[in-house]
Amino acid sequence: MEAVPGVVYAKDRAGRMLAANRGTADLVGKALDRIIGRTDREFLDDQTQAEIVMANDERVMTEQITEVVEEEVSLPDGTCVTWLSTKSPFRDANGTVNGLVGSSIDITERKRAELELQRLNETLEDEVAERTAERDRIWETSPDLMLVIDFAGVIRRVNPAWTTMLGYASGELIGHHVNEFVMSDDHNRTTDAYEFAADGGRPAIVNRYHHKDGSLRWLSWVAVPAGDMTYATGRDITAEKEQAEALRKTEEQLRQAQKMEAVGQLTGGLAHDFNNLLTGMMGNLELLQLRVARGRLDDLDRFINAAQGAGRRAASLTQRLLAFSRRQTLDPKPTDVNRLIIGFEEMLHRTVGATVDIEIVGAAGLWLADIDAPQLENAVLNLCINGRDAMPEGGKLTIETANKWVDDRIGRERDLPPGQYISICVTDTGTGMTPETIERAFEPFYTTKPIGQGTGLGLSMIYGFARQSGGQVRIYSEIGQGTTVCIYLPRHHGDAAEILEEGATGLSASGNAQTVLVVDDEATIRHLIDEVLDDLGYTVIGAADGAAGIKVLQSGARIELLITDVGLPNGMNGRQVADAARVLRPGLKVLFITGFAENAAVGNGHMEPGMELLTKPFTLEALSTKVAQMLRANSE
Repeated sequence: MEAVPGVVYAKDRAGRMLAANRGTADLVGKALDRIIGRTDREFLDDQTQAEIVMANDERVMTEQITEVVEEEVSLPDGTCVTWLSTKSPFRDANGTVNGLVGSSIDITERKRAELELQRLNETLEDEVAERTAERDRIWETSPDLMLVIDFAGVIRRVNPAWTTMLGYASGELIGHHVNEFVMSDDHNRTTDAYEFAADGGRPAIVNRYHHKDGSLRWLSWVAVPAGDMTYATGRDITAEKEQAEALRKTEEQLRQAQKMEAVGQLTGGLAHDFNNLLTGMMGNLELLQLRVARGRLDDLDRFINAAQGAGRRAASLTQRLLAFSRRQTLDPKPTDVNRLIIGFEEMLHRTVGATVDIEIVGAAGLWLADIDAPQLENAVLNLCINGRDAMPEGGKLTIETANKWVDDRIGRERDLPPGQYISICVTDTGTGMTPETIERAFEPFYTTKPIGQGTGLGLSMIYGFARQSGGQVRIYSEIGQGTTVCIYLPRHHGDAAEILEEGATGLSASGNAQTVLVVDDEATIRHLIDEVLDDLGYTVIGAADGAAGIKVLQSGARIELLITDVGLPNGMNGRQVADAARVLRPGLKVLFITGFAENAAVGNGHMEPGMELLTKPFTLEALSTKVAQMLRANSE
């Protein structure tokens, strides 16, 4: 918002300012801390002006339209200027308007030119000669583009603003078809406009023109037919488009901040979890070492399985954390919600702490739900965090699932189509919520938590997830008795997607003396891969960083496969190593190994043919299978 010129702001449904940039403070002549949280009536000195602005705001939110209005504004020095304000309703995922966003730019000079032109038109019949001269002067001095175009789309006349705004001299434009200067994606829109004018219409369009320097400008056009020509005026709205895009990105960043807040709540229990898991792994490995040293080889599988189990739980915990923190669109799949909730029960216990008891009551015969499982986990986690915060002295959280039939009457009450749903209800024994708080609970940015302890986006994002999934969220609460938040999600009719359990099937030798280059800065992992592949008959060459790996490739040694970690030290990451390797050896097979989330590991998941990805931690079976598949494809 600070990078956008002019004024950018957001208001809630009551007209209170939620956010604003420095341009707003400069316009009003007051510091932002005297503006944020107040209505125009409270921070503007001119009450007449405040009433007009708030009336415009109310109309935009009530009629649910995007509107461009002109507003007279008094600057701190007493100067009266005209601002062109673009106001749009701010909606939640259900389309309910709960505020607005807006931006303004100074159009005082253009307004004065328009008023002058209007006064000239009012005296047209009596002052033909004077009008013509004045019109020519406006044509020559207008900051907006003016254009005469025939009904075939050929430019016949342009004003000097074309040179100022787009860099073209009149000789480079006149006689050329207009679409020579319009972005190709907008050609049809432009053609439709001048053809509409040929039929007597008055087109108004927005399209993109190429500046002579190669950049693009957004232009807003209005046109009228006159004889066998069309007269058009174009205004540069590039800044407004950039403001709108900046607002969109700001909203997305705020929503992502809510996800990261949930991740922050998780971190308190992560250290404890990992220490427990590491203790299980290290302890069982030490016992295994002692048994082997003493020659007691019976029952060794018990210690091996225990260490592997702790490792798998650690991997699951890491992947779950990555899933919570990443950006993603909904990916609904048939899901057993009871199984999902039980699967991350331990994480919920670590997150809410020892003073809160958690009881999970899963309905017998619960239907499947067609949902994005990580998003539901995120929603349940946030509800448990909210419940914990409502019980500062401790208490009980109950997570209960149920099958629900929604008939026409209940559907109208809960704003749901009639049908079959499952419900997931989280109940706390905390302080409860007032009716006023419940009414505003799903508003973006609304929070009852102290400053710095909440974004105000938790319930709003849960509401958005439920509505996007075809469901609903409802809150039931009494002061002093606690709160229940229920998420209703549509039933999936069909079977759950098959879940394949990973199991050891044994490693078989298949290397055929093929050579693999392994680049990883972690010696333990490098040596582990070396041992596994060596046992399978492969020849392995190791390198501790990208530079060392490139030297091996430059040496002329025979290499059939490159295995490289994505995160490498010394200024060269795994993708850069792979790209350099393929310059030296076109078509070389590359297997990336990484501890990052898959969709962000290598160029946001974009990999060329012959490149594969294996996420850490991986099993030896998964590694050997992947290597065998890639080298087999290479030989074929």
